[in-house]
Amino acid sequence: MEYYAGIDVSLDLSSVCVVDGTGKIVSESKVSSDPDALAKHCADIDLPIARIGLEAGPLSQWLREGLSQAGFDVVLLETRHVKAALSAMTIKTDRKDARGIAHMLRMGWYRPVHAKSADAQALRTLLAGRKQLQSKLIELEHSIRGLLRGYGLKVGQVSRGRFDARIRELVDGNDALSRVVGALLLARSALWGEFAKLHREMLRIARTDPVCRRLMTAPGVGAAVALTYRAAVDDPGRFAKSRTVGAYFGLTPRKYQSGETDIDGGISKVGDGAARTVLFEAAHVMLTRPTKSSPLKRWALNVAKRRGMKRAKVALARKLAIVLHRIWVDATEFRWSNDPGAA
Repeated sequence: MEYYAGIDVSLDLSSVCVVDGTGKIVSESKVSSDPDALAKHCADIDLPIARIGLEAGPLSQWLREGLSQAGFDVVLLETRHVKAALSAMTIKTDRKDARGIAHMLRMGWYRPVHAKSADAQALRTLLAGRKQLQSKLIELEHSIRGLLRGYGLKVGQVSRGRFDARIRELVDGNDALSRVVGALLLARSALWGEFAKLHREMLRIARTDPVCRRLMTAPGVGAAVALTYRAAVDDPGRFAKSRTVGAYFGLTPRKYQSGETDIDGGISKVGDGAARTVLFEAAHVMLTRPTKSSPLKRWALNVAKRRGMKRAKVALARKLAIVLHRIWVDATEFRWSNDPGAA
């Protein structure tokens, strides 16, 4: 008889439940959230565990790798599916969640999540760190502008390189304000320096990676877009058809139909939010800034005439996800005309 283990991951202790093929609970326990501890616990049960399931989350990737190296068949479960399956429980506990995950494995009511490779994980970490520093930098600059506005001092439009000099010029002569703003400017300088380091690293990777270089031949696709897309897709072979990539990033419309009710909503917004955002930004650049004409851009402009610019940008982002996947799979560059021989 086969046995199935469900693990509800928590920061310190994870709940583990093992059930047999009939659904009978064989073992329940709390184990330290560490791959070695979980692997030892599953081995000590001394039962032929066919599969171990974990809900996809921050710690799940790390735990999956450790359990896989220990020889177990481990799958990551789609978070939305787990939430929907366990929503019928009136009482929610970690113990019951582990039971539910084990039963989902036993009955096959789950969709496995792609486990990111080590390279993709490193890229995502770099991009997330760079984005975090960028957002804090912008937030700090806005805070400085807000403080000066209370004294009637208006910064106005100024380049990032001239920002420090402009602020010091405005606060010159006000000792109390100079001390406060001076500290904020020092913090901004440190943030800017660290952000520049991560930004240069991002550009270096994009220049040396052949896949990113081909992706960046598409209009509106720069280093950040190419690397974000590459990290999100990770393995292009897991998509049998390129047209499914748009749905994977949540760029297809929602649908609700029941009886006489039939509603078409906005986009589903499932999947990788960062990839969806950069694809939309690339579409925005292609449609709002002067770029070389292409069949893709002309198609999007025709959509804009019929449905409006916002819908056209979403449609172009979905189409761009498909085009980038074909570029990656075929190892080609973006075609600027309908001529098959042109690239």
